[in-house]
Amino acid sequence: MPADAELPMTKKTDRTPIRWLVLALAAASLCLGALAPAHVAEAQEQRYQRRSILDFFLGRRYLDDAPQAPDVQQPRRQQRKRPPPPKAVVNTRTAPPLRTVEEEPAVQKLGDARTILIVGDFLASGLGDGLTAAFETSPGVVVEARGNVSSGLVRDDYYDWPEQLPKMIDELKPAMVVVMIGANDRQQMVTDTAKEKFRTDGWFTEYRRRVLSFGKEVTGRKIPLLWVGLPAFESDSMTADAVQMNQLYRNQVESIGGEFVDIWDGFVDENGNFIVTGSDVNGQQVRLRTSDGINLTQAGRRKLAFYVEKPARRLLGTQASPDLVRLDSSNLPGLGLPDNPVEHTVPISLSDPNLDGGAELLGARPPPMALTRSPRDLLVEQGEMTPAPPGRVDDYRLPVAKAPAEVSVK
Repeated sequence: MPADAELPMTKKTDRTPIRWLVLALAAASLCLGALAPAHVAEAQEQRYQRRSILDFFLGRRYLDDAPQAPDVQQPRRQQRKRPPPPKAVVNTRTAPPLRTVEEEPAVQKLGDARTILIVGDFLASGLGDGLTAAFETSPGVVVEARGNVSSGLVRDDYYDWPEQLPKMIDELKPAMVVVMIGANDRQQMVTDTAKEKFRTDGWFTEYRRRVLSFGKEVTGRKIPLLWVGLPAFESDSMTADAVQMNQLYRNQVESIGGEFVDIWDGFVDENGNFIVTGSDVNGQQVRLRTSDGINLTQAGRRKLAFYVEKPARRLLGTQASPDLVRLDSSNLPGLGLPDNPVEHTVPISLSDPNLDGGAELLGARPPPMALTRSPRDLLVEQGEMTPAPPGRVDDYRLPVAKAPAEVSVK
């Protein structure tokens, strides 16, 4: 029994070196695989090339479909990223403005082009942008917009228009003056004697005087004056004030020989309500007002100028034509006149005009006397009208009833 009991102890002692040997070989193989991946890859490739007779029948497809060893990975080549191309730098100080192919060059203005002076508040500045676009192709018209955004006729301490307007007229010598002002005037007015609150009788009396004096600065110099009214606003109170102020502008401006330009219908709907989107100058539905309900968009400015453009062109005449061309000795049209017009001129006697075959001038003899009165004379002098012929549309006579035919008895 003691011999039998020592047998398992002997076997356990003999297996321990074998286990350590297996672990050592496994560690060595891992180290070799990590140190030499190229040799392992070649060995794997040779193993897949040594196929059975199935390679002959299945061909290359069998080799391509063979799974690769999971522990062998081909190293990937890292693609080198190319640096982005340098951006072109344009010197805005010296480089000319870029133009597209479709954009036409600006029309060159004439040296004696007539000037339209626009004065007023922020709406006048927008009107200046619209009129500049309207007369862009007219070489005989130059638009000068001198609007001050926060100005008006109430706060003369902020910007004194009665003082600045004569200086602008002397500097530019305009052919006409366009005024659009009043959107900032809905506030208290300080006069020489008191402070007048907005909408009071004293306020309107003083404001009426200032509008009249401001307009006389233009008409007193014999310069045409166009006073543009205010549009509707999103605020109901501002819209109501604009209606009352437009009536004041119209009365005062027309009393001194100016012309009031009414733009109200262009910025309201058929019911007279404020609109944000409406028709532009081409009839397309566009946004005319900004989100604040006060300012105008670019399309709204062009539509505002549309109302001013018509009277402005009427006052400027042919100078506002886009086809205006200066004529000189180099581009005079040929009239086809003879060299010596005296030789080709034949005087005509007024007492014997033989050009149309007649011997007397028209009206030289009195008309023949008529023995009977004409239908015109009867109608005008006596009020008699000849009866209409039967069957005509104005023949109102009733048809005559025919008598019944007598029946003969046999």
